This record gives sequence, C-alpha cells and structure tokens, in this order.
Amino acid sequence: MLHYLPVTRQRLHATQRQLHAALDELRVAEAIFATTQPAMITDARRRILRVNEAFTELMGYTPEEVIGNTPWMFRSNHHDGQFYADMLATIGSTGRWQGEIWDRRKNGGVFPKWMSISAVHNAAGELTHLVATYTDLSAQKQAQQQIHQLAFYDRLTTLPNRTLLHERLQRAMADTGRSGRHGALLLLDWDDLKALNDSLGHPMGDALLQQIAQRLAACVQDHDTVGRLGGDEFAIVLPDVGSDREQAAARAESTAQAILRSLAQPMRLGNSDYAGSASLGLALFGAGATGATDADQLLKQAEMAMYQAKAAGRAGLHFFDAALEQAISGRLQLERELRAGIARQELLLHYQPQVALRDGSFRTIGAEALVRWQHPGRGLLGPGLFIPLAEETGLIAPLGQWVLQAACKQLGAWQRQPALAQLSLAVNVSAAQFLQPGFATDLLALLEQTGAPAQRLKLELTESMLLGNADTVVATMAQLQAHGVRFSLDDFGTGYSSLQYLKRLPLYQLKIDQGFVRDLEHNESDAAIARSVIALAQGLGLAVIAEGVESQAQQRLLLDMGCSNYQGYWFSRPLPLADFEAWCARSATVTPA
Repeated sequence: MLHYLPVTRQRLHATQRQLHAALDELRVAEAIFATTQPAMITDARRRILRVNEAFTELMGYTPEEVIGNTPWMFRSNHHDGQFYADMLATIGSTGRWQGEIWDRRKNGGVFPKWMSISAVHNAAGELTHLVATYTDLSAQKQAQQQIHQLAFYDRLTTLPNRTLLHERLQRAMADTGRSGRHGALLLLDWDDLKALNDSLGHPMGDALLQQIAQRLAACVQDHDTVGRLGGDEFAIVLPDVGSDREQAAARAESTAQAILRSLAQPMRLGNSDYAGSASLGLALFGAGATGATDADQLLKQAEMAMYQAKAAGRAGLHFFDAALEQAISGRLQLERELRAGIARQELLLHYQPQVALRDGSFRTIGAEALVRWQHPGRGLLGPGLFIPLAEETGLIAPLGQWVLQAACKQLGAWQRQPALAQLSLAVNVSAAQFLQPGFATDLLALLEQTGAPAQRLKLELTESMLLGNADTVVATMAQLQAHGVRFSLDDFGTGYSSLQYLKRLPLYQLKIDQGFVRDLEHNESDAAIARSVIALAQGLGLAVIAEGVESQAQQRLLLDMGCSNYQGYWFSRPLPLADFEAWCARSATVTPA
C-alpha cells in the first residue's frame, strides 16, 4: 500500500489545484456581479442561473423572467445559425468567446452589444458554468452612424454628398470597364437660385433644394445614385444604360428629359407656387464613350455640357459628345415621325416570292409580307431603318398590328382571284405583339372579317420569343393552329433554345437563316448547319425553306441537301403589290405550299 501513496498524494494535489482554480473562477464571476457591468451566469446546458442588476436594466427583464430560460430568448434574428454554432465551437475549444452580437430587449428593441463569455470547469475538467458580460454599443454605433452621415451625406437634402457620389461614380466606371456596357452621368444646375435667395430668403432656397432632391430621386431607379455636389448643383449616376452606345445615350436622354419635365412643374414654397428651371449636362462612360478615365474627368465633361446647355438658353439638356447628341436628336425626330406615320397610314407592304421546285419547275407557293414606310420627306424606307427603332420605343406592337391587318386584307382579296387563291402569305410577328393578351382571339376575328383563309396565313416567329415565354407561346400557337393558321420558325439556328422547345411547338415549317445560306459555297460550317436543319425538319415531319438564296449555286447545294423551297434575290427582290401579282402571272402556276 505504501507503494501507491505518492501517486495518491499527486492526485490529491492536482484535485486541490483544480478546485482552487474553479473557486478562483467563481470568485471572479462573483466579482463581476458586484460591478456595474451587465452580467449573466448559465449552467453547462446554458440555462440562466443568475443575472445582476445591470443586466436587468440593460435588457428590461426581471431576474424571475429570465432564470431557467436560455439566452436564446434574447435572439434578434440578426444572426444566422452558423454564427451561434461558431460561437459554441470557440468556447468549446478555447474556453472563451468575445464579439459583437445583436440581441432583443424585452420591449422588442434590437441593439448591438459587445459580449465576452468565459467557461468555468470543475476539478474533473468538466464544464459547469458560463459567465457572460456585456457592453452596450448603441451609443457607439449611433455616433459612428452620425460620423458616416456627416462624412458621406448632404445635411440639407440627405442625398449622397460629393465624396460618396465620387466613390460610386468611380465604381460604376470600373464596372462598365469590365462588362463592356455603358453608364451615364447627369450634372444638373438650378438656373436661378441666387435670385430666389435674394428675394425670398435662404430658408426658401433650402426648401427648394429639398424639393429638387425629392423629385430627382423619384425620376431614377433604385440602383441609380442622386447626389448633391454643393449649392444648387446635383449629379445623377446611371450605372447601366445598355450595351449599344446610341441606345445607351437614348435611355440616358430619356431619363434626363423626365427630370426636366418633373422640375418644370411648379413647387410649393410657403404659400405660393414657384416655377423655375434647370440645365443638364450629360456624359456617357464605358467602352468607346467619352474617353474619360476617372470620375474627376467625367465630372468635368458633364459640367462642360451643362454650361453649354445654360449658354443655349437654359432649361435644356446638352451632351458632352455633340455628334452623339445630333444622332439622338435625329432618332427622337424619327420616332415622332414614325408614330405619326403609323397613324397616317404611311406604311405599305412589299411581297417577296417564295417558290418551290416541283417536277423540275419552280412554282410560286406564296410570299413573305415585308413592311415599308412611304415617308413624306425621305421617300421609301426599308425596315432596317425603322423596325429596330419601333422595337426600342414600343411602337412595334401597333406597327405589327397594321401589318397583320394589311396582310389578312390582301389574303382575302386574293381569294377572289382564282389565279392567286392558292398563295400563302408569311408575316413576321414580334414577341411584343404575339404575347399581348387576346392576340389569338383578335387575329381569328380579323381573319373572319377580311375573308382570309386561316390555312393560307403563315406566322413567322423567332426563337428568342420562346425564352421565358414558352408556355404562353405554345398555348397561343395551339389555339390558332386549331383554326388552320400555320407557323414557321424564322432564323432557325441563330437562337438559344430551339432544340429544347422544338418538339413542343405546333410548327409547320423551319426557315434556314440567310446568314447560313450566304456563305454556303465557301463555309463548311454554314453548310453543315444548313444540312442539319434540313435533316432535323425532315425527321420531325416539318417543311423547310431557305431564305437569302442569291445564286443558282446556292439553290443547287440546298436541293442536294434536301431543301426544295426557296426565297431570295435569285428569284426576286421584294415587290410592290402590283409588281408581285404581275410576277406571279409571268411565272409558273401558283401551287399550294
């Protein structure tokens, strides 16, 4: 027995040391509770055992309300589960944790505090208690917020100040540099603030600036920035206005015009209305824009443009890039003229024959209706000059409706001419038009009204129309197909999702894009794509037609691949109605498609 005595004494000494350490920890905890710092003790299962008076003052709970519960009752939902898991893991590995945490008081208020947690172990090294102390960070956070507000926001309008606006502009310029898109900077100066201050006093001038700030904020989107540079000068950062330069300029110009219209409305100052005006300078940034390399340079460019607007008579807008401004001005004029042209029935249809090789002869099977604009001052305009504009401005729907009406009316007229009664007519339909509620019902009514046979109408849809709208497109197609209307998928092979949706679409025909036909003789890739489209159409039991056929060599290659329906300049360019009907009379007999 004497042999084991030293070991027993060693264990006894070790146990005594651990006990003293635990007692020391508890004495520290007691000392903490004697201070004015909020504190709480829990057991190993994190059940609250004690809180001090400072804790109850901080959290608003009495000791009786918290003892027996866990600290989970104070959670604010400011932190996720991983935050608490990491906290417990740190306590388990180091015996301590400290950090910022947001908790909820009894009155529901959420606030930040700095929390320090220490673990207490018994003589056997087992966790027995957790001691937590707190420091309320509310005043510190508020002071930080006030400092941030003073440093980055304008006191009068609460808009971002020059410092913050400069930072956001620099960031936006960097983003466009990476993405290849365009942004815009608008610089606005009120035209007559000094006169207002001199006549009505600075308080009225301040009230005006506040109303200007509110109206500017209402004219932009959430991701845009409106800032006050100082005095009566404001800046608006539009970080993304598009990828195409002219389109981006047009969108920025549209926002600028909306701002000018808003600011032109009278403002209430005291008991009277006040009407004033502002001058705007606009500078684009991004690839190939103004050449500005940093925010300071871009601000100077916008400022130069703004002073030019003032010099031109105030209450206006000026681009830093004069050539671009001229182009945008011309575009806006063309938009106004197109809107009026649709209303005045200045549009007309030309018809490009579609032919089929039957028994060794080319026979006319129909035509594609292509819109033209008989401009009163510019002469006959092709679709390339106004269709993109119509798509950008929302005029494509009324324009497309006119085309459909004219096409159905013509189909009805051909029904009364035996030599032309078998012609089919293909009409391009835009997504904006096809996805309008009631499109199918309106078209069926139009067919009945004009006497046009539904089976002679062929609507050409594009693959891009399917993106995000497949269910609606399929439902509308099915409704029309049930009455005989046929569908051709236009520009096949140039889109993104045709193969995914092809089997769902009630199609009659695939149309090989002219881009693949153009280099058919010299580009094996184009030839392979054309061959694949033809094989796919044959496999699905669909007709196929190639557009853009401009030579006999192209036609023969397509025929060898299995395509016997064509459209292109080798046969005929688009023709006015009388010329098309004469062409049909000169060519072989019209044959049903």
